[in-house]
Amino acid sequence: MEKNKCLSCGEPITGRIDKKYCSDYCRSTYNNRLNSDSTKIVRNINNRLKKNYRILKSINTDQKTRTSRDKLLAKGFNFTYFTSLYTTKSGRVYYFVYDQGYLPLEDDYYALVKRD
Repeated sequence: MEKNKCLSCGEPITGRIDKKYCSDYCRSTYNNRLNSDSTKIVRNINNRLKKNYRILKSINTDQKTRTSRDKLLAKGFNFTYFTSLYTTKSGRVYYFVYDQGYLPLEDDYYALVKRD
């Protein structure tokens, strides 16, 4: 009878007939290797979103405030990353990072809002 081999390290497996890995370490290693590329992308995007959120929250201490584009950029804000858009009936578009949002105004200013 042929013994199954661990998918991670190739060692023979003892125990149940349907086991795929020789240990928890090998199971974790195999799955981490399998998901590493997509996990890296997701982790980087989530980190960027968290940073944008912290910046908006630090500037918008009240429910609503106004700030300049330069102030946001100086703190490291990246306008490429946001979680949702909200378009009003009048056609104004708010960009949200979770519950913190911003609305582009004239002269490179932004209205910062918090959604309840």
